[in-house]
Amino acid sequence: MAQVTVALDANLAIDVMMLSGTKNPQDAVELVLRDYLARGRRTETRTGDAADGHRLTTDRPTTQEG
Repeated sequence: MAQVTVALDANLAIDVMMLSGTKNPQDAVELVLRDYLARGRRTETRTGDAADGHRLTTDRPTTQEG
C-alpha cells in the first residue's frame, strides 16, 4: 500500500485522537478519512449522483385522451 505523508496542526490531531479514542495521530486521521468516505458513499446511495440527473426532471407524461 502506498503511503502519504502530510503535515497537520498538532492541536487538530490531538482533538481528533481524543474524540475517536485512538492512541496515535495516524490512526486518528485514517479513521476520519474512512468515515468521510463511508458517509459520502451512503449519501450517494441515498441521493444518486450526477449521472442520475434524468430522474429529477419534471417532465410528466402527457395524458391520453380518448
